[in-house]
Amino acid sequence: MKHPVLDVAMTAPRPQGGRFPLRSRLMMLVVASVIPLVGFTLVREYLDYQKAVTSSGQKTLELTRSLSLAVEKELQARIAVLQVLALSRPLRDGDLEGFRAQADAVVAQQFPGSNILLLRDDGQQIFNTLLPQGAPLPARKNLETIKAVFATGRPAVSDTFVGLVSRRYVIAIDVPVRRADGTISHVLSVNPQIDAFDQVIRSQRLPESWLISIFDRQGANVARNLNPERFIGQKAVPLLRERMLSKPEDIFETTSREGIRVLTAFTRVEPFGWTVAMGVPVAELTAPAINAALRTLVAGGAVLSLGLVLAAVLTRQITGPMAMLRHLATAANRREILNPPATGLNEADEVVQALYLSEMARRQSEQEVRDRSDELESTNRALEAEVDVRQKAEQKARAQLGHLYLLHQITRAIGERQDLNSIFQVVVRSLEDQLPVDFTCLCFHDAVDHTLTVRRVGIKSSALALELAMPERARIDIDENGLSRCVLGQLVHEPDIGQSTAPFPQRLAQGGLRSVVLAPLQVESRVFGVLVAARASAQGFSSGECEFLRQLSEHVALAVHQAQLYGALQQAYQDLQQTQQAVMQQERLRALGQMASGIAHDINNALSPVALYTQSLLETEPDLSVRARGYIETIQRAIEDVAQTVARMREFYRQREPQLELVAVHLNPLVQQVIDLTRARWNDTPQQRGVVIALRTELAVDAPPIAGVESEIREALTNLIFNAVDALPNGGTLTLRTRLVREDSGPGEILLEVSDDGVGMDEETRRRCQEPFFTTKGERGTGLGLAMVYGVARRHGAEVDIVSAVGTGTTVGLSFPIPDKTATTTAAPDARPAMPPRLRLLLIDDDPLLLKSLRDTLEADGHVIVTANDGGAGIEAFRAACDRGETFAAVITDLGMPNIDGRRVATAVKNASPATPVIMLTGWGKRLISDDEIPPHVDHLLSKPPKLRELRETLAACCGPAR
Repeated sequence: MKHPVLDVAMTAPRPQGGRFPLRSRLMMLVVASVIPLVGFTLVREYLDYQKAVTSSGQKTLELTRSLSLAVEKELQARIAVLQVLALSRPLRDGDLEGFRAQADAVVAQQFPGSNILLLRDDGQQIFNTLLPQGAPLPARKNLETIKAVFATGRPAVSDTFVGLVSRRYVIAIDVPVRRADGTISHVLSVNPQIDAFDQVIRSQRLPESWLISIFDRQGANVARNLNPERFIGQKAVPLLRERMLSKPEDIFETTSREGIRVLTAFTRVEPFGWTVAMGVPVAELTAPAINAALRTLVAGGAVLSLGLVLAAVLTRQITGPMAMLRHLATAANRREILNPPATGLNEADEVVQALYLSEMARRQSEQEVRDRSDELESTNRALEAEVDVRQKAEQKARAQLGHLYLLHQITRAIGERQDLNSIFQVVVRSLEDQLPVDFTCLCFHDAVDHTLTVRRVGIKSSALALELAMPERARIDIDENGLSRCVLGQLVHEPDIGQSTAPFPQRLAQGGLRSVVLAPLQVESRVFGVLVAARASAQGFSSGECEFLRQLSEHVALAVHQAQLYGALQQAYQDLQQTQQAVMQQERLRALGQMASGIAHDINNALSPVALYTQSLLETEPDLSVRARGYIETIQRAIEDVAQTVARMREFYRQREPQLELVAVHLNPLVQQVIDLTRARWNDTPQQRGVVIALRTELAVDAPPIAGVESEIREALTNLIFNAVDALPNGGTLTLRTRLVREDSGPGEILLEVSDDGVGMDEETRRRCQEPFFTTKGERGTGLGLAMVYGVARRHGAEVDIVSAVGTGTTVGLSFPIPDKTATTTAAPDARPAMPPRLRLLLIDDDPLLLKSLRDTLEADGHVIVTANDGGAGIEAFRAACDRGETFAAVITDLGMPNIDGRRVATAVKNASPATPVIMLTGWGKRLISDDEIPPHVDHLLSKPPKLRELRETLAACCGPAR
């Protein structure tokens, strides 16, 4: 048998000659040697040219700077002459004739061909040396530099313009003429001819081919060395003008007005804003470089020609021996190598000798190759068999590794989850996508009914599950073959379910499935579920896959057990939290009730004088203006609201008390009252911060009244408006709305809504916003506003509806039921009850303001009043009166007083005179009445702030005729 290496050598194609013969290759060698040298020379000359251009540009820029200094010097010299002339005495004294003589002399000596003008700030000429005295003088239209001189007090140089008298392009050099006090009275101006700057250009003695120009601030030609008569006053070429206006100096190439390509450099003349530009023709810079390149190309051509001639001569000396080598290398002439001839070329003779040696070695190696070919062939067969075994082992190991990795992925995924549905979804999805299987589901085992319930079906298995009547929540009876063994804790593998007679495998076979694996989900010897995996092919599961499903079922069972434990623990924790929150809530409300008790007493005492005087003014002053009466009524309403608020501080979630008196309340007027009361909060205060809140009302027409307490509803609406204003930190719209909601049966409801388009609330905040003490305002909030609103709604049988979203605003609605016409009473006006015209009363209170206000009010009713400022003084006054044989119709006393309180006063009064009525007036009145804690020996209990109507009714009820 032939060796493969020898086989390749014998069948290899015969080497062919190169694409190019030796002569062509030598010619190309010469060309390849000469061309880089020529190219290098040209590149070097181009770099030298670029360096020369850069150097020329810098030199040109230096010349431009020098010329700009000369232009600046020329302008400064003329400014200096004008400044000296502006200080002349005739000009300061107003002697225009004398000043004209001086100006003519200056023009003749310093500014030949120019003229000097004296101008006002509006451009009107006072005199002009170019015009005779008395001739009409036009006003200068170019006022830019005149305004600059008057504004800054410094000299200014104008852009080019056409003179009104000379009708030629001129410029204006303006200096201020100051009065004795330093203020500017006029502008002294000179209009030098444009050609005055030509001398500055000629003084530089630059080459005549160079282009030199002087431009004003707008880029117009002031002076030019080439064709000045054509271009003076015209704008520079666009590219040059654009760069002059954006940079103080630059170097670049451009095309002149004459169409010449020039290397241009320009620099700005400071501080006048003019620009000096200088252009060097590019042709002058490129001529030396072009000449050097031509010389290089001629020399390179000569060298290349000489090299090609030498290459042709050498080719003839080499081609002969090469032909001999080609003849000896052919297979037909191989034996001539055994007696090789001389070729006359040392290198060719060495090649012939190498051919001889290689032929001898070839013949020797052929035999050795034939001897080893059989040995190599047997070795190859052994290697092929070993490779096949290793490939199978590698495939098995790769499959096991894939199963381990998949098991790790699934275990990690379900370990990060705590809910059963998420765990089941991860398992069935992973089996469908990565094992993969054609059908998979997870079932729970009901040990009582001895059935399985499908809990989760894979997404790809959903259609097949419907066909097999196994959707989620479907129940499967446990048969006596596969399922019964699985729920006992065994892994069941049916390689071909077509041969099984059990009901469950037969059901799977109806869907085209041929093999199935049932893995039990078992924790602590209890099987609570089954993992089902099936494929459409018989013998579809290998032993490794069955072992993988068994291990997976153990991990899933453990994860499900942990999830169930976690759910139970979380539920217990939530129950504990709710219990803790309820206890904390109760403690907060109890603490608030204790605080409210003390606060109510102090606030009611403080409000009592204001309430008494307000009621007295409304009753006894009929001549009050409408405006004053309205103010006092508003104060009275506010006092009643404060009193009601204090009384309700402990009643956030209490149902309406049976003794609460409901009256007919019209919501539309109440809304308007609240708007007026809260105007400072939603209008004035935001405007001080630069914020505008627009108020809009949408009130239902002919809305019927509701049954309620007006002060409570007014307070709830006030809290809602304050919350809405806080939700509008950057301003917005606040809407108050009442709507009538009719129902098919019953009178319907009235909806009171407060809406804003402010920051809004997220779902968590909206859910908790009615909890007491919950606030999002930090230190500014108490968390009692919406809790108070909720309490008012509960006491009125109303429903609270809050709609809010972050960034869109909040709407709070209160739905009040419309009562039957007989369900409510209308608040009657405070009629003065019939009572004896004159009573002798003893007033006891430690608050001097309250004592004085109560005394003034009762004395206005015609009573005789005796006062005492504490409990001890009151008891002494009562006993002294009894000793004198004097009696009191009634004793009115406070409860909380230092040393001796109202309880001891009432006891002392009753001990001395049991028939004398005792009326207790206290800030704790409502709490004592509601808790049924009226002190002994007290006949009547009234709350502060007192109402005159209640006080009069009580006196009328307990007191007889005047004594």
